[in-house]
Amino acid sequence: MKLSLFDDYRLGVWGRDETIVDVTSVLDGSIRPTDRMNALIENWENLASELRDASATAGIPRSLVVFRAPQPRPTKIVAAPVNHGPHRDEMIAAGAFTSGAAGTIETYVGFLKAPSSIVGPDGSIEHPTPGRRVDYEGELGVVIGRRARRVSRSDALAHVFGYVPLVDITLRGQEDRPYRKSFDTFTPLGPAIVTADEIPDPSKLEIELSLNGNIRQSGRVADLIYDVPRLIEVYSAAMTLEPGDIIASGTPDGVGPVTPGDELSLTVSALPTLTIPVTSAVR
Repeated sequence: MKLSLFDDYRLGVWGRDETIVDVTSVLDGSIRPTDRMNALIENWENLASELRDASATAGIPRSLVVFRAPQPRPTKIVAAPVNHGPHRDEMIAAGAFTSGAAGTIETYVGFLKAPSSIVGPDGSIEHPTPGRRVDYEGELGVVIGRRARRVSRSDALAHVFGYVPLVDITLRGQEDRPYRKSFDTFTPLGPAIVTADEIPDPSKLEIELSLNGNIRQSGRVADLIYDVPRLIEVYSAAMTLEPGDIIASGTPDGVGPVTPGDELSLTVSALPTLTIPVTSAVR
């Protein structure tokens, strides 16, 4: 199933004929709109059958709705630094570090991005500083479905709720990585989460990011240094991953800058495409 939040954070499942079916009524009416995806994930076993039936029907034309970030309120975003083989090679060639594992995920393991950095297709990436370089990094986002604490690699995928296109935006500079990657609007994601039952093996997915219609990144999830099960194993050994939390799994080579007026489109195979503009931050 493909699940979204749209308009005033209505909960929707993608239906037949390019439509989205409003299923907000399956949730308690007292739930805050931006918490609806969390509530759905936490009650998935009780609600999945009803939503599966809804996905076989027709609803509102998707062209008539405004898609929000499908998961606007995770407790945390955990990101994998330099976790893609060709991107590691790209950074070595650029002189970012010398060779081997130095500077890659084996050394840095992970970092946290502020959940307040999330933005959906309804917004824009706000370039904060005209004199500083800001880069795109297209990635597969992994949405946790069951509380994960000290999960083994063999059991890791059973804790995944679904997958979502995610762009990790980065301000280049000497500041600590979580600061440079946590500006407001620096984690675009959406327009939908695709449930894990549709993607039994995420390593088969491919990532393609275009800037103003020109392909800049093209890579395979299979080239991750730590694959999705390994990421869940490693991160859940350090911190409890809660339902709705997001793992940014790593970007392919081809990382480059964005400026106001640009438009990014990220396509991960089997997932709907995320398209979002770049604007200047409003002061």
